[in-house]
Amino acid sequence: MKAVIQCGGFGSRLMPYAMVLPKPLMPVGSHPVLELLIGWLRRNGISEIIITTGYLGCLIKTLFGDGSKWGVDITYTEEAGPLGTIGSLSLLREVLDEPFIVLNGDILTDLNLERMIDFHHEMDAAVTIATVARQTKLDYGVLDGAPNTWIESFREKPSLTHSVSMGVYCLNPDVIRHVPREMPFGFDDLVLRLLARQAHVCSFRHDGFWLDIGRLDDFRDAQALPWINPLPAQGNICNPDEVDIAQENFVSNL
Repeated sequence: MKAVIQCGGFGSRLMPYAMVLPKPLMPVGSHPVLELLIGWLRRNGISEIIITTGYLGCLIKTLFGDGSKWGVDITYTEEAGPLGTIGSLSLLREVLDEPFIVLNGDILTDLNLERMIDFHHEMDAAVTIATVARQTKLDYGVLDGAPNTWIESFREKPSLTHSVSMGVYCLNPDVIRHVPREMPFGFDDLVLRLLARQAHVCSFRHDGFWLDIGRLDDFRDAQALPWINPLPAQGNICNPDEVDIAQENFVSNL
């Protein structure tokens, strides 16, 4: 199975840091995020990787080359202009001829891809979205009840729990025909288009570790994890015992 890592964005959430480095090259410990992602993909049995590039893409190509240093095969596409969160797939119509993984180039996770892929096939899904529970704390007191009538209940600055997309997807190749060529197109646009056509879009719940490095809070949290420095070809990016402890501490603080 092939994986497409999307690295063409401007990294606006990490400005001004992303003026110097693209988001996938932001350091976590002594490693760029993209290097940790490649190691995770390889440990999950994926060795064919396509990296979509745009903003500062030359830096990514220079650092990772053909991927041989990490035991994988890397090829690249280049966006002439911004194509949104999924529009880059329009450049890969002739390359992706079987189910494949798409992931954002700025995440860290211990998601088990084999289980997600098996679930995708079992559900006969067109798209499977990896999801995780996240809490959002509101800054306001929330009133329940219709406007201009009696209040039914009051909650002071409640925390709401939602299932959110992790930025990891499993897609069937025929989905690409719904992605217009050479124009910005978001993953939300794709999902809404598929749902309108009654295609099977499924969610796969992950209860483990996940960070979105594009968020400053998550980027700072990632720096506190006990990453160590292995040889790239070994494929292990961290001490499993230490990471289990770090993950438990991180999740307990959500």
